[in-house]
Amino acid sequence: MLIGLISDTHGLLRPEVHDAFAGVELILHAGDVCSDTILDELMLIAPVQAVYGNCDDPWMPGLTQKLEMEFGGLRVHVSHGHELGRPKPAQLAAAYDADVIVYGHTHVAAIERVGTKLVVNPGAAGPKRFALPATVARLTITGGRAEAELVTLG
Repeated sequence: MLIGLISDTHGLLRPEVHDAFAGVELILHAGDVCSDTILDELMLIAPVQAVYGNCDDPWMPGLTQKLEMEFGGLRVHVSHGHELGRPKPAQLAAAYDADVIVYGHTHVAAIERVGTKLVVNPGAAGPKRFALPATVARLTITGGRAEAELVTLG
């Protein structure tokens, strides 16, 4: 299964996301959506599930506090990360009982294995901030194993 991972759009969906997510079966948004039009546009690519971040209204339709799912026998957790302050991959791996943990909040793209867990921050896909590149990630789950790759936008 191919899943698009995105976070921290902050009301801006870059056109390059459409190419980066070509062929994905599902998109998981790890918060700080900041506009319901973002989810609408992402749904033109694939079904979307999203969590709210510290900049979102938690009552915005289509957003939830966390997602707990299973794909190909692997448990996947998605939350924004702000609930743990400014989290690091090891902290997230200790906090959540899942095989794959997806978060945002820091705007710093990261793919890290912590023990048997894969921790992924797709980075920030919205307005350029902190001199960091805009990125998303693609998560592939096959044969009970998860792999992720970052995609730089623009």
